[in-house]
Amino acid sequence: MMTDQLTLDGTREPMLEFIAQMAPRARDGAPLLVLLHGRGSDMRDLQGLARVARPNGTVVTPQAPHPGGPWGYGPGWAWYRYLGEDRAHRESLASSLEALEAFLQALPGHLGFRPGPLVLGGFSQGGTTSLAYALTHPGEVSGVVNLSGFLVSPDSLDAGPEALGETPLFWGHGTQDPAVPFFLAVEGRRRIQEAGGNLEARDYRMGHQVSPDEMDHLEAWLGTRVPGWREAMEEEGSA
Repeated sequence: MMTDQLTLDGTREPMLEFIAQMAPRARDGAPLLVLLHGRGSDMRDLQGLARVARPNGTVVTPQAPHPGGPWGYGPGWAWYRYLGEDRAHRESLASSLEALEAFLQALPGHLGFRPGPLVLGGFSQGGTTSLAYALTHPGEVSGVVNLSGFLVSPDSLDAGPEALGETPLFWGHGTQDPAVPFFLAVEGRRRIQEAGGNLEARDYRMGHQVSPDEMDHLEAWLGTRVPGWREAMEEEGSA
């Protein structure tokens, strides 16, 4: 769907398109999982991961603002122009983070309820962007999920891993990943751990993909490491 959002000067700009799988009894305080797709994909791509938030969590999958075609990413969409290894084009990433901030602020009005714990995550570029958002917006999300993404280099973002603070981070990665090589996971996790981050790292014998085991581990992490997630799920289930 496409909606509009009001800017500070009262004009309207396009809001990121998104798909929402709503919990049957979603209301104020309900858990919300926002998942960002990877490079060259679209908002439909991660809908199949909604099972990790069932039965009482709402899952939203927005679409990136940059068309992928001009950067050689095919007919899909992108969160930034990739420059190789752990480098992202600063301006394109910054504009996506601004669009994502406005999207998350406007989202409760479109869903019809104000969420409790809000977890932001994604796959590949979506995971990288989610982590970058948490670094540049400290404390705004209850948890971060990085599936096969990377921690951007210091020259790509004006924030470092220390900005995560105590925000829980789940980082799953394939040891045979040809797109985002495993050494980027090793290096990014090292930087986060040295900064005192609240990190759960999981490795899988796979390439650039998501596995059932990874989803099982993610579901367990949501319930045990994200403050208020389990309580919100149980409260919804007893309504």
